[in-house]
Amino acid sequence: MAMMARILLVDDDPRVIQALQRIFRHQQLESYSATSAKEALGVLEKQSIDVVISDEAMPGMSGTELLAIVREKYPHTIRMLLTGHASLETATRAINEGHIARFLTKPCNPHELALTIQQALEQRRLLLENTRLMKALKSQSELLEHLETEHPGITDLERDDSGAIVIDEEGLGMSGSDAA
Repeated sequence: MAMMARILLVDDDPRVIQALQRIFRHQQLESYSATSAKEALGVLEKQSIDVVISDEAMPGMSGTELLAIVREKYPHTIRMLLTGHASLETATRAINEGHIARFLTKPCNPHELALTIQQALEQRRLLLENTRLMKALKSQSELLEHLETEHPGITDLERDDSGAIVIDEEGLGMSGSDAA
C-alpha cells in the first residue's frame, strides 16, 4: 500500500488554510498547516513533507524566504507559492530564491490546484526514483571497476557479427556434448 502524501499549507489567514483543506479532503493527502513561516519550519523539523504551499505576504518572513529555506534544508520537498499579491518581482524572486515548482494566485481554481498537487507529487516521485536509480548505477559501476581491477579482462566481451555474446565453451570446461 502506498504511503499517503503529506502536504503543508502555510498562510497567516486560518480561513485560507481551511478552504485549502476542503479542496484536498477527498484526495489521498495528509495535510498539515501553519499560520507563520516559523511555525511551518517547526512542522518540517518534525514531519517529512512532500509539498509545501505557502502564502507570500506573511508577517515575520515572506513565503519566498520560507521556500528558500525549505529548498536548502529539504531539497526533495516540492515548493509552491500561492499569493493574492502577484507581481513579476514576486514571481521572479520566488523562482530564483525558492526554486518553486508553481506560482499560483488567489483565488485559485480548486480543480486546478488539486491537479497541480497531483502533478507535483508525481514529479517528486520521479525525482526520488531517479536518485535511487543513479545510486544503484553508481554502485554497480564501482563493483564492475573493482572486479576489473581484481580480475583484468573479466568485463571484456566477444561478440559475433549479429552482436550476440560469444561464449568460450572450452574456457568454461564444457565439452561439445555438454554445450548442446
